[in-house]
Amino acid sequence: MATEKTVRRAAIFGASGGIGNALATALADRGADVWAGSRSGRAVDSRFRGFRFDLTDENSIAAVAEQMAENPPDMVLVATGVLTLADGTGPERSFRKLRAEAMEEAFRINTIGPALIAKHMLPLLARDRYAFFGALSARVASISDNGLGGWHSYRASKVALNMLLKNFAIEMKRTHKSAVVVGLHPGTVDTDLSAPFQSNLPDGQVVPPAQAATNLLAVIDSLEPGDSGKLFDWQGAEIPA
Repeated sequence: MATEKTVRRAAIFGASGGIGNALATALADRGADVWAGSRSGRAVDSRFRGFRFDLTDENSIAAVAEQMAENPPDMVLVATGVLTLADGTGPERSFRKLRAEAMEEAFRINTIGPALIAKHMLPLLARDRYAFFGALSARVASISDNGLGGWHSYRASKVALNMLLKNFAIEMKRTHKSAVVVGLHPGTVDTDLSAPFQSNLPDGQVVPPAQAATNLLAVIDSLEPGDSGKLFDWQGAEIPA
């Protein structure tokens, strides 16, 4: 059985979303000091310290990192992502539906934003003890497991995220021997992101955010530095690239 990792301070980017808020709550329940980030900066729980950031504004991310530098987190979780864009554009089912503007927005949110968070937060992680950086990814980002096609921008942006996480893991191993950097697939969670796609799913496949957070933290507890750079699902199984 996995041993619960000691996390004194955790920073959640995307804490206003269903999964992010559930992760922040679960970590606070464990006794961690939780920084909860959102575009508004408001903390929805009195135990959280809210901070404002915008995935598309690197300066806002840099300012957050500077704010945390004196008491840096042991764990950073990026719980952001988009499947259906703000204008209602959903995942493309055919290459004929591709639009450059929609692809660019998907990459800004799903790939570039998390990468910039890593740029500014990874240097804050301790070099002499356990530290964790994780970002929400997706099973559909597995190239070898793709048998359906479609969802072009979403798949591609998450594949790119996975490659970046692999790169970051390799780089961190040189200086942070005890750090873990991974992608996490939470399964299908009852959130705004998955809402338009839940109707055809079998009973029991969609889980509430609190259960998703419990699942993900159990996986995180089981991971060691040798797992760094990989993608894991909510059951702890490695997802192939």
